[in-house]
Amino acid sequence: MDFIRIGGKLISISRIENTIQEMLILRQQGVSQADVAKKFNTDRTFLSRLESLGEIRKGKTIAIVGFPIKNTEELKQMAAQEGVDFTLIMNDKERWDFVYEKSGIELLNEVMGIIYQVRQYDVVILFGSDQRLRLFKALLDKEVIPVNIGKSPITEDVYVDPENLKEIIKTIKKED
Repeated sequence: MDFIRIGGKLISISRIENTIQEMLILRQQGVSQADVAKKFNTDRTFLSRLESLGEIRKGKTIAIVGFPIKNTEELKQMAAQEGVDFTLIMNDKERWDFVYEKSGIELLNEVMGIIYQVRQYDVVILFGSDQRLRLFKALLDKEVIPVNIGKSPITEDVYVDPENLKEIIKTIKKED
């Protein structure tokens, strides 16, 4: 039901949701609380409280990238539970499917897009071979936490201890 009655007022829930979404999009784009409040004829403190109500966590944004990982689903689920912002974890088959299902230019464009996307995060946890870790660190110029899972080339999936990953994530969050 989109409408509710409060006393003599008829309230549209979708109108409230749309307005709040517009406010938060403006804030995400860098518009100040004062300017957004003025545009929507409300108080700056209302926006501050609204943002606090929806806040999941403060601090650094975290990305995880790794392959070839044996327990991908387990790590993805744990990363989601820990509030990781971006996860790209593949097993060996997924990695090679990713490469062979594209033309050369498509692969280059997609890899460049992923690098661009990962560079948007404050901290990147990398799982990979010794050579891959050096390459990724050079490309990212971010705070990179390398986790060496073997000597290059790695030809089979490697099990990654989810508790080890959880500890890394918790350490990053403590630094905030």
